Amino acid sequence: MATLDKVNALLARKALHTQGGGESKIAKQHESGKKTARERLAMLLDSESFVELDAFTETRSVEFDMQKKKIDGDGVVTGYGTVNGRLVYVSSQDFTVIGGSLGEMHARKITKAMDMAMKMGAPFLSINDSGGARIEEGIDALAGFGDIFYRNTLASGVIPQISVILGPCAGGAVYSPAITDFVFMVDKTSHMFITGPQVIKAVTGEDVTFEKLGGARAHNAVSGVAHFESASEEECFAQLKLLLSFLPDNNLEDPEFGEETDDANRLCPDLNVVIPDDPNKPYDMTSIISSVVDQGAFLQVHSHFAQNILVGFARIGGKSVGIVANQPNVSAGVLDVDSSDKAARFVRFCDSFNVPLVTFTDVPGYLPGIKQEHSGIIRHGAKLLYAFSEATVPKINVVVRKAYGGAYIAMNSKHLGADLVLAWPTAEIAVMGPDGAANIIFKKEIGEAADPIETRKAKIEEYRDKFSNPFVAAARGYVDDVIEPATTRIRLSNALEMLSGKRETRPAKKHGNIPL
Repeated sequence: MATLDKVNALLARKALHTQGGGESKIAKQHESGKKTARERLAMLLDSESFVELDAFTETRSVEFDMQKKKIDGDGVVTGYGTVNGRLVYVSSQDFTVIGGSLGEMHARKITKAMDMAMKMGAPFLSINDSGGARIEEGIDALAGFGDIFYRNTLASGVIPQISVILGPCAGGAVYSPAITDFVFMVDKTSHMFITGPQVIKAVTGEDVTFEKLGGARAHNAVSGVAHFESASEEECFAQLKLLLSFLPDNNLEDPEFGEETDDANRLCPDLNVVIPDDPNKPYDMTSIISSVVDQGAFLQVHSHFAQNILVGFARIGGKSVGIVANQPNVSAGVLDVDSSDKAARFVRFCDSFNVPLVTFTDVPGYLPGIKQEHSGIIRHGAKLLYAFSEATVPKINVVVRKAYGGAYIAMNSKHLGADLVLAWPTAEIAVMGPDGAANIIFKKEIGEAADPIETRKAKIEEYRDKFSNPFVAAARGYVDDVIEPATTRIRLSNALEMLSGKRETRPAKKHGNIPL
């Protein structure tokens, strides 16, 4: 065969394999409201930047007539490209080829791309749309999953890993996304579960739909497995690109500096009046965050889960920061099992990738109750203590109102290594709230008083004057400065600049034992 004939044969084969499972399968994918593997990569990556790897890989299995199902690529598209000019490695499962099921060579393609991402120090982005393990390949399929999980674990804290669920993701397949840093899901088309509705019905007798069991809302709001929910695939990829803009390529680099279009020395006069006069009245913490950060832009992570605490990314003076803040509008901003988990995981991610941490504290304590105690609030609450103590990135805390008891300690206090603790004059830093403290400390005086109600009110005010203000903590050095709220942005921007060269180490060890 002449050279030109061979070239033409190559081009014809490449054209064929870009069609995946064929026109009918592609049409079915579109009818179900889903894009194809390659269409998704086109939405994610910069135009014409994608370079495919292992396009001609195919299954080696011959069991159950698998040799008749061989298609170039083996049900997953892998390679590298750029997102806003930054190198990333990608895998995108092709549901039109054997249902996107994972077999030996399918997994080998993914792990090869992961290995390259590690070598190059670039993020790895995985698009999941698969029927799960390829049953015909048996133990080889299970080995493939194990190889992926192993690499997910090795890459954790080294390169950002992001999973995008754009179809079914069931059984063992869910554990790769669970190990990665962030999980994106799309309403009505994304589903994750260990066992499906039919198995649950057979084993437990429970009736449940795919959507209620493992849909985007279920995992974003109830289980906390997913971090972002989108209405469409287009919106999903736009969110992913925004998230990447706050992150470095790997743990040896710092996040990219954003364009300074918002004056770092801008005053925020609205903050002087944002805290209600009634200390028990709620308010929206996002109003404080939006006022302080550049252009008011705050990318919430886990926005539907454990809403009594807020976590997410923003910029202050162009610098990428991770924000953790109590939300008084939801359950008074208390810490509980889920909010402790949510915040601790976020803190550890930021620390892994050199993202400074800024906290806004308004916490009345831990949520009381039998359910919380039996759900392990002691263990889960300890995760947040551990995460902040372990973190060596710049850590800044702003106490805006309540900071009571153990929850005060957990919210990035000076005692856990915060580099700078600022407090507003509205801050109340104490072992507990004035009402409860007065009942204990002045129990005898109140009980013996001619007018117990008025005496109790007076004692509450006495306690508040003595302890529920920032000046006692400031006198001990636990608060570095009491500031005018309007200057918060200026002080944070200045502190981030001051802390940019921070170097801090921890005792040499293999790893700690976080109370999981």
